[in-house]
Amino acid sequence: MNLAGLHGRLHLSRASVRLRILAGLAILLVAGLTASSVTSALLLEDFLHKRYARTLQDTAARMRAVIAQGPQVANGDQLSALVGPPLGSIAVDGHDRILMSTGAADLAPQALVRLTAAVPVGRVVAYDNIEGLDDLSAIRIPSPGITLEKAGESVKPAAFILAIDTSVDDSTTDALIARQLAIVAGALVLLLALAVLVLRLGMRPLAKMADSADAIAEGHLTERLPFRGNRSETDQLAEAVNRAFDAQARAEATVRSLAADTSHELRTPLSTISGWLDLHRQGGLTGPRLETALGHIENEVGRMRLLVEDLSLLARLDAGRPIEQDPLDLTALAASVVEDAQVIYPDRSITLTAGGPAQVTGDTARLQQVLRNLVGNAVQHTPAQTAVQVAVTTTPGRVQVEVADDGPGIAPQDLPRVFERFWRAEASRSRAYGGSGLGLAIVEAIIHAHHGQVSVESTVGAGTTVTVRLNAQRTGTAPRD
Repeated sequence: MNLAGLHGRLHLSRASVRLRILAGLAILLVAGLTASSVTSALLLEDFLHKRYARTLQDTAARMRAVIAQGPQVANGDQLSALVGPPLGSIAVDGHDRILMSTGAADLAPQALVRLTAAVPVGRVVAYDNIEGLDDLSAIRIPSPGITLEKAGESVKPAAFILAIDTSVDDSTTDALIARQLAIVAGALVLLLALAVLVLRLGMRPLAKMADSADAIAEGHLTERLPFRGNRSETDQLAEAVNRAFDAQARAEATVRSLAADTSHELRTPLSTISGWLDLHRQGGLTGPRLETALGHIENEVGRMRLLVEDLSLLARLDAGRPIEQDPLDLTALAASVVEDAQVIYPDRSITLTAGGPAQVTGDTARLQQVLRNLVGNAVQHTPAQTAVQVAVTTTPGRVQVEVADDGPGIAPQDLPRVFERFWRAEASRSRAYGGSGLGLAIVEAIIHAHHGQVSVESTVGAGTTVTVRLNAQRTGTAPRD
């Protein structure tokens, strides 16, 4: 893992998250405040328009009440004063000819006459229904029996048209919109400032992570990202990164240990070979001693070759190289291994118990190596009188092989380490019995490559049992050519 790169990514991630959150908040705030301002302006505008309509209707109702009292004479100047700004009036005859207009009605008398004539009497014509007159509303009421006098003339209007100028309150709406825009801008700045403060506090765990990553990058490999244990997103990130650091530390420790153990295992045979060669150069090897020296050298070369082959096998298995997948009888394979062991160790009690064929699919050579390693370990790491039992059993879908001995057993604290590479237990299972310490590691790697499981149970003074479990061969699987 590139610690400097991780540290950089943490800083970039923190900045990127903060910018994205701020941008999102800004968009939401602008959208929310703008929607609120637009809604307020529309509601005010609607209220004002309805108020104008009610004003026209109320004024028209009062005039109808006066007209209903019977024929009467009205003074035009008094009418102009009565129906003043923002109201106005138009008096028309039966042919919609304008007899008189006052106040707001003077803005567009002809248009008001034409448009009010197109709707039922007593209905308010809103400004949005009047072409080109966005600031006027009007209502028409009949005026039978009314005589209107002005400047010495008398006219008898057939109807009055009351108009109201709505432009007076348009400035109110404009002022509201301007104030709302100012409020939106101020609120946006204030809320974003608060958001920056809150985000700075909220991003503090990421800042601490970045500091911890700095420390790790500087060489403090035991440092880990902090977390508060509240299962938040930052805690989950910290735990995931810490797991990655732990895995990297374990991998590095394994590599260092593997290199140290490998060099240690090679040092002994190399020292032996070097010693015999030095003795030969000094002229100390002649006749039979030379043959003896060559035999020792050959043995040490064989040990090194076996170690290299074991390491190569583990490397291939760790890399996930495919293994052979052939149908085979694990009982027959175990019988062959036990028979070979009985020949090699004629003084040991090595027995096999099996209930019949145990068909599995796998690599014959590798599974045979597994059984040889297990039986070899049981023989080599126990006293001479120890018996070894191999048992093959089958259950639906599973095949199980147990290799058990009644030797001194393994201490409980050593059991978790039996599959570690180059590891050897003290006392009964010691280097005195030889071996590279890779046998059980190879067993575990091969079994895992076959998608099986291997486990060890041991009781001090009672013995050790290694159990291998594999998937049974599916019924109807044809042998491969």
